[in-house]
Amino acid sequence: MPKFKYSAIGADGSTVSGVEEALTLGSARRALVARDLAPVEVKEKRSLLQLELTKKKVKRRDLMHFSRQMAVFVRSGIPVLEALDVMTEELGNNRFAVVLAEMADALRGGDTFAGAASAHADVFPSYYLGILSSAELTGNLDTVLEQLGDYIERDIEARRKVVSALTYPAIVMCVAVIAIVVIVGFALPRFKTFFTSLTAKLPLATRALLGVANFFTNDWRVIVAVLAVILILVTLAMVTEKGREIRDVVMLKLPVAGDLMVTALIERFCRILYSMVAAGVPLPDALLVTTQTTTNYVFRQGLTAVRSAMMRGEGLAGPLIESRLFPATARHMFLVGERTGTMDSQLETAAIYYDRELDYKLKRFTAMFEPAVVVFVGLVVGFVAIALISAMYGIYRQVHIT
Repeated sequence: MPKFKYSAIGADGSTVSGVEEALTLGSARRALVARDLAPVEVKEKRSLLQLELTKKKVKRRDLMHFSRQMAVFVRSGIPVLEALDVMTEELGNNRFAVVLAEMADALRGGDTFAGAASAHADVFPSYYLGILSSAELTGNLDTVLEQLGDYIERDIEARRKVVSALTYPAIVMCVAVIAIVVIVGFALPRFKTFFTSLTAKLPLATRALLGVANFFTNDWRVIVAVLAVILILVTLAMVTEKGREIRDVVMLKLPVAGDLMVTALIERFCRILYSMVAAGVPLPDALLVTTQTTTNYVFRQGLTAVRSAMMRGEGLAGPLIESRLFPATARHMFLVGERTGTMDSQLETAAIYYDRELDYKLKRFTAMFEPAVVVFVGLVVGFVAIALISAMYGIYRQVHIT
């Protein structure tokens, strides 16, 4: 728990100093007052342990539980400040407890719930803050918090599906790479020494295999250089703005994987925009926040243009259709929603539809990828086996004839 150095004046007028453990500066001051001490100066005493604590991120699952618990408290008529104090006490000593304690201090200082949360943008996503601000104005905070909890749960589940679907193929691919490295880097050089000591003519497959072994043995600097270039390119694609733009454009054009990414982006767009519109957030603000939370450069640029067109009075469905970011099914839903005034329900329907589409495509991708990797490994191992066996058989025949 964070520690605060203090100096205070006691009830007898003497000066008292020491260290107080508390989650926040305000909590430390209140603890001193409760002991009949008048705080003069209170400063946070930082330690290596606390610096490590503050670096930890709040898990999305914790945010989901917070949203649902707060919804129950508010629906039960419990004041928000009291609810925050209860949850802070339940959480104990972790990063989220500190955040909630600081939010409680902000509320005591006269701030709103949404305003207190906005001071922690690293914990609460921008769409979350936008929905909270609208909910406080409309007075349906409990309903909106429950919806936010449901959305975060669906988002967690969607990510879990993606990770689960890709884990096994990734493991198989790693095993395949390790097997190829072992064969080419360790097994083949030993066979190369054996074959070189013989004067027999080797089959074409064996000579090709030995050529690969020679390359990995003698030209390893080229391999290291290629790997270094790949590592630099990946780093640039992750760190630099231009690199991320190129990466996002390339990723969307990849076969199968690009289609998966588009489906995931559409599902997330529909889900966030629906949540904000259903909570009463004005459509221009909702679209702005949704655009800012989009992780892909192509979609972010396209949605920025859509919002600009909407602000010029062109509506929402038309610019979304013209952006060419969405498939025919989504375009039709947007058009129907705008014509009938049911855009929020159409967005919800689209989100559910593309969530199921993502699940189906992930299963299909896994079903295609696993056999492909197995066949690839089988071809490599089979070629090595045929090359070695044919060489042994050829040497045996030449020796036997001689």
